[in-house]
Amino acid sequence: MKGLELCEQYFRQCGLPALEAECGQHVSKMAIGLVGDGSECLGFDDEHSRDHDWGPGFCIWLTKEDFVEIGPEIQKVYESLPKSFAGFEARMTSQWGDGRVGVLEMGSFYQRYLGSPGAPETLSQWLVIPENALAMATNGKVFHDPKGSFTAIRNSLLDCYPEDVRLKKLAAQCMSAGREGQYNYPRCLKRNELYAAAQAEMQFLKSALSIVFLLNKTYLPFYKWAHRAVKVLPILGNDSYDAIAELMEMNSPKDKEIRLESFAKKIIAQLKELGLSEGESDFLPDHGPLIQECIRDEEMRSYSVWMG
Repeated sequence: MKGLELCEQYFRQCGLPALEAECGQHVSKMAIGLVGDGSECLGFDDEHSRDHDWGPGFCIWLTKEDFVEIGPEIQKVYESLPKSFAGFEARMTSQWGDGRVGVLEMGSFYQRYLGSPGAPETLSQWLVIPENALAMATNGKVFHDPKGSFTAIRNSLLDCYPEDVRLKKLAAQCMSAGREGQYNYPRCLKRNELYAAAQAEMQFLKSALSIVFLLNKTYLPFYKWAHRAVKVLPILGNDSYDAIAELMEMNSPKDKEIRLESFAKKIIAQLKELGLSEGESDFLPDHGPLIQECIRDEEMRSYSVWMG
């Protein structure tokens, strides 16, 4: 059983009945689910995930006022729930695993990932939030939210970046991907700088994956899950997954150079197909400024094309 499914069953069979029995008058004030850190929130957990911060549990999000007034009472009910469920033992909380489940203040939860207690209000605020942080703020599942306060913030984030921010990030990642994969990688090989070449390869793949996620209007997760997550994306997802898998199997640096170049060209073809660039160049950085010119906000369009 996947962790997210386990936690939802635990909530419905153990959590909700106890909460209704012990503090039923407050249940309508709670948003409940599992969102945030952990492979189970992405559906990527397996038997190796179960050695820490995995098992029956869920989050109860309250507004700041409700957290102060009724949070301790609800936490007591949460702590009284069975520690094991459906044949799975209690969570073993790691040194860094506190705050993943239990009663949480809604604003503090979002502050942890966004740097603010709610959705960003300006383009500049959106621009500085790391993609993987937004992925963590929008993963998992909400099981219960009658007031809809938590879900309203979540839905505003799920719409992806505002278009001008998405274009800004796309432009910057095209610059980075081309610099590392199409320029620095072959130059490092000519100098027999294999460590630097390996770094360039990884930096290219990081930027290329970011481009693919941005094209799909979704957020790039933590690097450990990025390759696995890209496969299901409709735009270049399977192509990206296969390209990375092939690169990881290759031993010849020259073969890698050819594969990196073909990956870059596929990205350029997709940019043109989506109307994001009309350029004819096979060099990704030549497309960054063209994408940036599509930004409507004058201030954001004025930023360095490398910034994103």
